[in-house]
Amino acid sequence: MALSETRKKGKGRAASNQALTKEELLAGYRDMLLIRRFEEKAGQLYGMGLIGGFCHLYIGQEAVVVGIQMTLGEGDEIITSYRDHGHMLACGMEARGVMAELTGREGGYSRGKGGSMHMFSREKNFFGGHGIVGAQVSLGAGLAFSNWYRRNDRVAVAYFGDGASNQGQVYESFNLAALFKLPCIFVIENNKYGMGTAIDRISASHDLSMNGAPWGIKSAKVDGMDLEAVHAAAEVAVAACRAGEGPYLLEVQTYRYRGHSMSDPAKYRTREEVQKMRTEHDAIESVRHKLEAMGVDAAGFKAIDDEVKAIVTDAADFAQTSPEPDVSQLWTDILVEG
Repeated sequence: MALSETRKKGKGRAASNQALTKEELLAGYRDMLLIRRFEEKAGQLYGMGLIGGFCHLYIGQEAVVVGIQMTLGEGDEIITSYRDHGHMLACGMEARGVMAELTGREGGYSRGKGGSMHMFSREKNFFGGHGIVGAQVSLGAGLAFSNWYRRNDRVAVAYFGDGASNQGQVYESFNLAALFKLPCIFVIENNKYGMGTAIDRISASHDLSMNGAPWGIKSAKVDGMDLEAVHAAAEVAVAACRAGEGPYLLEVQTYRYRGHSMSDPAKYRTREEVQKMRTEHDAIESVRHKLEAMGVDAAGFKAIDDEVKAIVTDAADFAQTSPEPDVSQLWTDILVEG
């Protein structure tokens, strides 16, 4: 069962110090594998010229959003940056709708007009990927403010990268969230590189988990290549927010296997570095090994692989056959002052 299906039953998994169950690990493995295979296919379609514009792949970082999403419940909101496809899939958005948006088709979540960085789903409480670096953090604080004002016990999760962590609006959001004790989880997806520069070269702060300390924001540093570690840290953060203790900052240390975007040759790091991460720290393989130790056999993994392959193949087919937006769509979804 996918995580998006289990979350429909309640407010998410209650906070605990227990390891994930076999069923939870299977759901996490399936969702992480779906994100990776989807992104690999998106990369192929981009190479074929079927996806235009910017395209930032999430390959390698799957455990971050899946681990956090496991702790969220009905009504909780997420907002993120331009590296957003994985977040969409993790919160239950349909793969065919996401892929069709990438190819600019009518069947996409933004009717083919938003592309990779600008998709939304009110149904799934996904408030978009955002192309302006760090801008989504303030919007995430706004979502949390709305929940605080309504006293509805919901939390908002605002994802951003290490490259955005020193933007001014990020610190303004920290201040507001701490001042009002907003139920907001700020997640720094630290994949060690910005657009083309190592984080150590552009940040005087070498412990990003402490960036909220001046405002008294609780925080944790997490191994983002370990699904269970991410999940455990997120449980604590969600519980603190629901208890009215104010915002929480998670620095989740992860690694992207591909370049910053599809146009990035990533010459600022060695192939050996990337390969070492793939072979020694891959989050999906780590969960697979745990499941093997729990008795999941080759047939069990093949069933998941086949399901994921079918979903991605269907999404790619739909994304190529769905019609392009009609010219009349130029005048919809916009504000016209009258």
